[in-house]
Amino acid sequence: MTSYASSIVNTVTFEGQKPGTSGLRKAVKVFQQEHYTENFIQAILEATGSSLVGSTLVVGGDGRYYGKEAVQKIIKIAAANGVAKLIVGQNGILSTPSVSTIIRKYKTLGGIVLTASHNPGGPNGDFGIKFNCENGGPAPDTVTNKIYDITMNLKQYKIVSELDIDIDKIQSTSVQVDKKLFTVDIIDSVADYVSLMKEIFDFTSIKKLLHGSAERPAFQVLINAMNGVTGPYVKQIFVKELEVSDSSIVNCVPKDDFGGLHPDPNLTYAVDLVNAVKNGPYDFGAAFDGDGDRNMIIGKKAFFVNPSDSLAVLADNLKLIPYFIKTGIKGYARSMPTGAAVDRVAKKTNIECFQVPTGWKYFGNLMDAGRLSLCGEESFGTGSDHIREKDGIWACLAWLNIIATLGKSVEEILLSHWNTYGRNFFTRYDYENCDAEKSNQMMEYIETLINKPDFVGTKLLLENKTYIVKEADNYSYEDPIDKSKASKQGLRILFEDDSRIIFRLSGTGSSGATIRLYIESYESDPSTYNQDPQNILKPLVDISLQLSKLQEYTGRDKPTVIT
Repeated sequence: MTSYASSIVNTVTFEGQKPGTSGLRKAVKVFQQEHYTENFIQAILEATGSSLVGSTLVVGGDGRYYGKEAVQKIIKIAAANGVAKLIVGQNGILSTPSVSTIIRKYKTLGGIVLTASHNPGGPNGDFGIKFNCENGGPAPDTVTNKIYDITMNLKQYKIVSELDIDIDKIQSTSVQVDKKLFTVDIIDSVADYVSLMKEIFDFTSIKKLLHGSAERPAFQVLINAMNGVTGPYVKQIFVKELEVSDSSIVNCVPKDDFGGLHPDPNLTYAVDLVNAVKNGPYDFGAAFDGDGDRNMIIGKKAFFVNPSDSLAVLADNLKLIPYFIKTGIKGYARSMPTGAAVDRVAKKTNIECFQVPTGWKYFGNLMDAGRLSLCGEESFGTGSDHIREKDGIWACLAWLNIIATLGKSVEEILLSHWNTYGRNFFTRYDYENCDAEKSNQMMEYIETLINKPDFVGTKLLLENKTYIVKEADNYSYEDPIDKSKASKQGLRILFEDDSRIIFRLSGTGSSGATIRLYIESYESDPSTYNQDPQNILKPLVDISLQLSKLQEYTGRDKPTVIT
């Protein structure tokens, strides 16, 4: 057995290595600086404390540029810090949901995920590193704050520079490091995840739906992996397990620059899928982001399913999925900016429903406490307690399982849902790469305005519509399980008719600031249900832009993305 000795490298500290809601995201060129990546990895490992020595960690990512180099750095640094074993996806590939699956299945200390999610890739794109804890979910604030504190004072990191593991071949390699056994298992990237999906869903019914019968024609799907990590998973599930034709899946080869695509599954960046379904014979379309945790669902003729509606429909039909028949339905949750459609399902079915800050880590405690089965974010993230991450392919299969059982189209399911609950019209305007200082000034201006004693009760009028302010605040949250608190999570203006305006600065960009404006309005008149949400919401959008002085602060006369 080959033996190695670790060494200590003196380093310099870097400003700004503070993990956001989903880890540290920066431009590739930032991570390529000497010591930069090594520092952050060392900080992650040190933050785990005394549990690190002799532990097992999972490592993988979305296949973006710089990923393989980062995997090798993690192997060398983990070996030097006393980790006993690494489980690494072949070629460094593991979707974010798959990392969570493997952490939970093999009961590891956690995992290091190499992804910038839906951000563009390539040499001039973005890279990211995040740490998932032993429950499989993103590290909570207590851990990410500890990581950041370590980066601010780090003077050295440990490494085994000579250690080189072939991560392209499925194999197990054991070596001696400082006279201790160190093992690296390179595993099939998709096997554990696909096995879990087959336990959750009725693949027989889904397969029958996709192939048709004498009573019902084949249900035609188009699945777009956007050249991200889900490509191999899509091939295994849809082509090999469900036996659809290769023509039903597109962009299923992971590319380090996502083939030049922006791997964000929405109406702007997945327009090729939208046009193909709109103009083709397809009954259903789905797209996933770079690391596989987000999804977009569309029906025939590109009937768009807003993520807030998707969450509510899944909640209303969760009892049709085998996994939940076994486990029962424990509760629902949504992020604060997400539309409140799921709240109405929860109220009718008398099931607990939570509202948490943006960031999947806030769902984890509720799941671990047995109080949450289904959750989602308006940013195209949906998931359940099968793992501790949002899960794009899971959401797609959930929809197909429900369609197979109900025998209805996507549009018919939505119309039926709205006729039962009414419709929460919802939209989000994203203003990307804005000047950070100006964006912060705008948020301060809005907060000062809504904190005025006479703001509650204010009547805002536009186009013969009157909105009366019921409540306004900067959203804060106290975790009902561990009583931890999160403050300044977004500026809310809530109206008496259940309409809402919300302003947030996003933490998922790698540079500048992204301003997100969320608009929601509830309608119970069936004649409105088929109307364009942008028409229904236009008065509130215009009010929010006037109230915030957004154009004055940012110079932007239109958003980068509308969803």
